[in-house]
Amino acid sequence: MARRSRSSPEKQAYRLRQQWQEAQRAARAARLAYYRRTGRVVLVTPDTAADDLLDEVATTDASPAAAPARPRGWWDRALLAVELAAMIGLVWVLFNGFRLLGTLNAEVAGALAQPTLTPTPLVRAVVLPGGHTPPTAPGGARPNEAEIPEHLRPFAQAYQAELALPTPGPEQAIRIQIPAIGVDAPIVMGDGWEQLKKGVGQHPGTANPGQPGNLVLSAHNDIYGEIFRDLDKLQPGDAILIHTHNRVYTYRVTEIQVVEPTDVRWLEPTPDPTVTLISCYPYLVDNQRIVVRARLAAAGE
Repeated sequence: MARRSRSSPEKQAYRLRQQWQEAQRAARAARLAYYRRTGRVVLVTPDTAADDLLDEVATTDASPAAAPARPRGWWDRALLAVELAAMIGLVWVLFNGFRLLGTLNAEVAGALAQPTLTPTPLVRAVVLPGGHTPPTAPGGARPNEAEIPEHLRPFAQAYQAELALPTPGPEQAIRIQIPAIGVDAPIVMGDGWEQLKKGVGQHPGTANPGQPGNLVLSAHNDIYGEIFRDLDKLQPGDAILIHTHNRVYTYRVTEIQVVEPTDVRWLEPTPDPTVTLISCYPYLVDNQRIVVRARLAAAGE
């Protein structure tokens, strides 16, 4: 009986040591498992007991309720922000690239577009056409350069030098009739000294009959047929007939003015179909111009 009583405490102490050792191994295995998960240690020498405990701990940790997910750190959030910013920047670059490409194509198309060319001279006239000295003046009738301001004479010479006459077409004016004053004369292109010897001259660059714009015609009043001698006798409403190869256009007089030779605004384009007749004035003095303006009559007038 005494032997049994002595052996019993020894057995209890042995079991307690075993339990303590098992608890120590379990704690050690748990620590190793934690260190493995966090990357702080790597096992080189295998430990069977620890591995068994690690398997059990890993199985327990796999449960969603056992260990919550590690919260995202500030570094991960920074990387995510950088990725989002890069994606937004790429989209912005692509959008601007397509927009700039469209703008560039529009600018190139605009640069390649060719404007409609007109025969308007590069240098503007500085005096109204038809000016000349009277046939009774010393030396007779000749182009009157004295009516051109001295500082504008180089421009007038350049204007005559660069003046190019367009090729005649079927819509060009070829004849003028003014029944009220008995005018019936041919129309030629150009209103220089030589052209006005042949009849009524059309100022280059002005509109064709019936078209929107200003058709400017001039002729002499006391030389080369005195075609426009009686322009001052016209009244508002009088008819002016302009012929082309295809038809006849009727204009009605709207105003009559006596102006200075330098009043070149009468040569400017008009929004409506208009004809402007110009000649020297008064008769045998020729120091001014008489201007008659008429507008295209409606059908049936």
